[in-house]
Amino acid sequence: MNALTLQWHDAGQDKTQSIYEQQPSQNRGTVRIGRDPLRCDIVLSHPTVSGLHVEIFFHYQQQRFYIRNLRSQNPPLIDGRQLVQGEVPLTEGANISLGQIQLKVTKISTGSIPVTILLPPHPSVHIGYHHHSLTPSAPPLGVYGLECPRCHKVSPGENLQIGCRWCGTSLAAAVSVLVTPSS
Repeated sequence: MNALTLQWHDAGQDKTQSIYEQQPSQNRGTVRIGRDPLRCDIVLSHPTVSGLHVEIFFHYQQQRFYIRNLRSQNPPLIDGRQLVQGEVPLTEGANISLGQIQLKVTKISTGSIPVTILLPPHPSVHIGYHHHSLTPSAPPLGVYGLECPRCHKVSPGENLQIGCRWCGTSLAAAVSVLVTPSS
Protein backbone atom coordinates (compact mmCIF):
# COMPACT_ATOMS: atom_id res chain seq x y z
CA MET A 1 0.00 0.00 0.00
CA ASN A 2 1.20 3.51 -0.81
CA ALA A 3 1.86 5.62 2.27
CA LEU A 4 3.56 8.84 3.31
CA THR A 5 4.65 9.57 6.90
CA LEU A 6 4.82 13.08 8.37
CA GLN A 7 6.51 14.22 11.59
CA TRP A 8 6.11 17.60 13.30
CA HIS A 9 6.12 19.40 16.62
CA ASP A 10 2.95 21.25 17.70
CA ALA A 11 1.56 22.39 21.06
CA GLY A 12 4.62 21.04 22.90
CA GLN A 13 4.32 17.52 21.45
CA ASP A 14 6.15 15.55 18.78
CA LYS A 15 3.62 14.01 16.39
CA THR A 16 3.78 11.43 13.61
CA GLN A 17 1.04 10.48 11.17
CA SER A 18 0.91 8.30 8.09
CA ILE A 19 -1.22 9.18 5.09
CA TYR A 20 -2.45 6.30 2.94
CA GLU A 21 -3.59 6.47 -0.68
CA GLN A 22 -7.20 5.52 0.07
CA GLN A 23 -7.71 6.41 3.72
CA PRO A 24 -11.05 7.85 4.79
CA SER A 25 -10.97 11.62 5.06
CA GLN A 26 -13.23 14.67 5.24
CA ASN A 27 -12.55 15.46 1.56
CA ARG A 28 -12.53 12.20 -0.42
CA GLY A 29 -9.23 11.32 -2.04
CA THR A 30 -7.18 13.88 -0.09
CA VAL A 31 -5.93 14.51 3.43
CA ARG A 32 -6.39 18.15 4.40
CA ILE A 33 -4.12 19.91 6.89
CA GLY A 34 -4.88 23.13 8.75
CA ARG A 35 -6.21 24.62 11.97
CA ASP A 36 -9.97 23.99 11.44
CA PRO A 37 -11.02 20.60 12.89
CA LEU A 38 -14.29 20.69 10.92
CA ARG A 39 -12.49 20.80 7.54
CA CYS A 40 -9.11 19.17 8.23
CA ASP A 41 -7.95 15.60 8.81
CA ILE A 42 -4.67 16.68 10.41
CA VAL A 43 -5.28 19.61 12.77
CA LEU A 44 -2.44 21.95 13.75
CA SER A 45 -2.95 24.40 16.61
CA HIS A 46 -0.48 27.19 15.81
CA PRO A 47 -2.19 30.52 14.92
CA THR A 48 0.09 31.05 11.87
CA VAL A 49 -1.47 27.98 10.20
CA SER A 50 -4.55 28.72 8.06
CA GLY A 51 -7.87 27.11 8.90
CA LEU A 52 -7.62 25.09 5.66
CA HIS A 53 -4.01 25.25 4.48
CA VAL A 54 -2.95 22.32 2.23
CA GLU A 55 -4.02 18.88 1.09
CA ILE A 56 -1.94 15.80 0.30
CA PHE A 57 -3.13 13.20 -2.19
CA PHE A 58 -1.81 10.18 -4.10
CA HIS A 59 -1.61 10.63 -7.90
CA TYR A 60 -2.26 7.19 -9.45
CA GLN A 61 -0.73 7.84 -12.89
CA GLN A 62 2.47 9.30 -11.41
CA GLN A 63 2.52 6.82 -8.48
CA ARG A 64 3.54 9.72 -6.18
CA PHE A 65 2.15 11.79 -3.35
CA TYR A 66 1.50 15.48 -4.08
CA ILE A 67 0.80 18.51 -1.92
CA ARG A 68 -1.66 21.19 -3.06
CA ASN A 69 -1.93 24.72 -1.67
CA LEU A 70 -5.45 25.67 -0.55
CA ARG A 71 -4.62 29.12 0.86
CA SER A 72 -3.12 31.62 -1.60
CA GLN A 73 -2.82 34.34 1.08
CA ASN A 74 -0.63 32.12 3.31
CA PRO A 75 1.29 29.81 0.92
CA PRO A 76 3.21 26.85 2.30
CA LEU A 77 6.94 26.49 1.78
CA ILE A 78 8.14 23.17 0.36
CA ASP A 79 11.89 22.82 0.95
CA GLY A 80 12.10 26.62 1.27
CA ARG A 81 10.18 27.38 -1.94
CA GLN A 82 6.75 29.03 -1.88
CA LEU A 83 3.90 27.00 -3.35
CA VAL A 84 1.58 29.87 -4.27
CA GLN A 85 -0.83 27.80 -6.40
CA GLY A 86 -1.13 24.32 -7.82
CA GLU A 87 0.62 21.22 -6.54
CA VAL A 88 4.08 19.66 -6.34
CA PRO A 89 5.26 16.09 -5.76
CA LEU A 90 6.57 15.25 -2.30
CA THR A 91 9.82 13.39 -1.75
CA GLU A 92 11.24 11.62 1.28
CA GLY A 93 12.98 14.18 3.48
CA ALA A 94 10.93 17.12 2.18
CA ASN A 95 10.26 19.95 4.64
CA ILE A 96 6.81 21.54 4.61
CA SER A 97 6.34 24.89 6.37
CA LEU A 98 2.76 25.85 7.24
CA GLY A 99 3.06 29.19 8.99
CA GLN A 100 5.56 28.54 11.78
CA ILE A 101 4.91 24.77 11.92
CA GLN A 102 7.49 22.55 10.20
CA LEU A 103 6.38 19.13 8.93
CA LYS A 104 8.92 16.65 7.60
CA VAL A 105 8.18 13.81 5.17
CA THR A 106 10.07 11.01 6.93
CA LYS A 107 9.02 8.08 4.76
CA ILE A 108 7.28 7.38 1.46
CA SER A 109 6.47 3.85 0.40
CA THR A 110 4.92 3.15 -2.98
CA GLY A 111 4.50 -0.57 -3.29
CA SER A 112 1.39 -0.92 -5.43
CA ILE A 113 1.85 -1.96 -9.03
CA PRO A 114 -0.98 -0.49 -11.10
CA VAL A 115 -2.85 -2.72 -13.52
CA THR A 116 -4.22 -1.12 -16.67
CA ILE A 117 -7.28 -2.22 -18.62
CA LEU A 118 -8.39 -1.30 -22.13
CA LEU A 119 -11.82 0.27 -22.08
CA PRO A 120 -14.52 -0.48 -24.64
CA PRO A 121 -15.61 2.39 -26.91
CA HIS A 122 -17.96 4.92 -25.38
CA PRO A 123 -19.92 7.03 -27.87
CA SER A 124 -19.42 10.50 -26.38
CA VAL A 125 -16.06 10.38 -24.64
CA HIS A 126 -12.41 9.84 -25.62
CA ILE A 127 -11.09 6.31 -24.96
CA GLY A 128 -8.14 5.79 -22.65
CA TYR A 129 -6.44 3.65 -20.07
CA HIS A 130 -6.97 3.87 -16.32
CA HIS A 131 -5.56 2.12 -13.31
CA HIS A 132 -7.68 -0.74 -12.00
CA SER A 133 -7.77 0.77 -8.53
CA LEU A 134 -10.54 2.72 -6.89
CA THR A 135 -10.11 6.25 -5.70
CA PRO A 136 -12.35 7.36 -2.84
CA SER A 137 -13.74 10.10 -5.11
CA ALA A 138 -14.85 7.66 -7.82
CA PRO A 139 -18.46 7.19 -8.92
CA PRO A 140 -20.21 3.91 -8.00
CA LEU A 141 -18.62 0.62 -9.14
CA GLY A 142 -19.11 -0.69 -12.68
CA VAL A 143 -19.97 2.65 -14.29
CA TYR A 144 -18.18 5.03 -16.60
CA GLY A 145 -16.64 8.17 -15.20
CA LEU A 146 -14.56 11.04 -16.58
CA GLU A 147 -11.00 11.51 -15.33
CA CYS A 148 -10.15 15.20 -14.99
CA PRO A 149 -7.06 16.03 -17.09
CA ARG A 150 -5.88 18.47 -14.38
CA CYS A 151 -6.53 16.96 -10.91
CA HIS A 152 -7.11 13.34 -12.10
CA LYS A 153 -10.20 12.81 -9.96
CA VAL A 154 -13.06 10.84 -11.48
CA SER A 155 -16.44 12.53 -11.98
CA PRO A 156 -19.73 10.99 -13.14
CA GLY A 157 -20.31 11.16 -16.90
CA GLU A 158 -23.14 13.64 -16.49
CA ASN A 159 -20.56 16.24 -15.35
CA LEU A 160 -19.29 16.54 -18.95
CA GLN A 161 -21.13 19.85 -19.48
CA ILE A 162 -20.50 21.14 -15.93
CA GLY A 163 -16.79 20.37 -15.61
CA CYS A 164 -14.76 18.84 -12.78
CA ARG A 165 -16.51 19.36 -9.46
CA TRP A 166 -13.16 19.60 -7.65
CA CYS A 167 -11.10 22.02 -9.74
CA GLY A 168 -13.57 23.31 -12.38
CA THR A 169 -11.54 22.10 -15.40
CA SER A 170 -13.49 21.29 -18.56
CA LEU A 171 -14.08 17.56 -19.01
CA ALA A 172 -14.40 17.83 -22.81
CA ALA A 173 -10.96 16.19 -23.26
CA ALA A 174 -11.30 13.89 -20.25
CA VAL A 175 -10.50 10.20 -20.48
CA SER A 176 -13.43 7.83 -20.04
CA VAL A 177 -12.70 5.34 -17.27
CA LEU A 178 -14.57 2.28 -16.09
CA VAL A 179 -14.64 2.11 -12.31
CA THR A 180 -14.56 -1.56 -11.31
CA PRO A 181 -13.95 -3.38 -8.02
CA SER A 182 -10.26 -4.01 -7.26
CA SER A 183 -9.24 -7.64 -7.16
